[in-house]
Amino acid sequence: MHTMWKGSISFGLVNIPIKMFAATEDKDIRFRYLHKKCHTPIKYKKVCETCDEQVTENDIVKGFEYEPGHFVIITDEDFEAAKTQVQSRTIDIIDFVNLKEIDPIYFHKSYYLSPQETGGKAYSLLRKAMGDTGKIAIAKITIRNKQTLAALRVYNNILVLESIFYPDEVREVSLVPGLPESNDVAEKELDIATQLIDNLTTEFDPSKYTDDYRIALRNIIEQKISGQEVQVAPEIPQKNVIDLMEALQASIKETEKEKKTTKKKEVAKKKKTTTKKKTSAS
Repeated sequence: MHTMWKGSISFGLVNIPIKMFAATEDKDIRFRYLHKKCHTPIKYKKVCETCDEQVTENDIVKGFEYEPGHFVIITDEDFEAAKTQVQSRTIDIIDFVNLKEIDPIYFHKSYYLSPQETGGKAYSLLRKAMGDTGKIAIAKITIRNKQTLAALRVYNNILVLESIFYPDEVREVSLVPGLPESNDVAEKELDIATQLIDNLTTEFDPSKYTDDYRIALRNIIEQKISGQEVQVAPEIPQKNVIDLMEALQASIKETEKEKKTTKKKEVAKKKKTTTKKKTSAS
């Protein structure tokens, strides 16, 4: 696993040297754009429309557009001056809070943290203390010249840093058009909807969720590589449900069937496991 950042956690007067790793990865299937005629990869050139000439990286500067068509140029020296105003190599813990107090809308990206050679003892101390108290830490960290708010927590016996949005980066819900102003609903419909939620409630098991589109696309790619014809499944006709109550009742029936099927599978699985154990014991 590639180390993407090195620094330390500032915990009161304690300094814990750590290494940071990306905890997640993008599994999207990526494509190159090709010329339809000859399948040559397309390259994109940077061109100045005013000078009508191609420009290189050395000819490009960064500008902030403070109003349409008007820019201020920001130099490398300006960026360095801004960097000196923040602690660029420290995860600076500000507060400890309860995880349930943070709405998931604030979470952005996850990173694993491990101790550097001399940080094992202090790392274990912070991990144990946070685990025992059930608290998470709110901290600030600078990654790639951007100061980020973060939540530090314990996950599967490792410290995880979650970058989180600042409050002014989360848009107001009042900006969303078409929201119903009241929660007035029919009592009978609410009862059935609640029952439907109960039928679909289970323990969270992340292994049961898969990206069906990515799997299907990967299969098509593999088939094309091996020279096979791609078989496309016929489109499933959509049921035209007119009444909300009808839709809820139909959903209840479907979920009850699924629950019975799931229970049968679990019972069969337990019987199979028990038989194996008996056979091994004998």
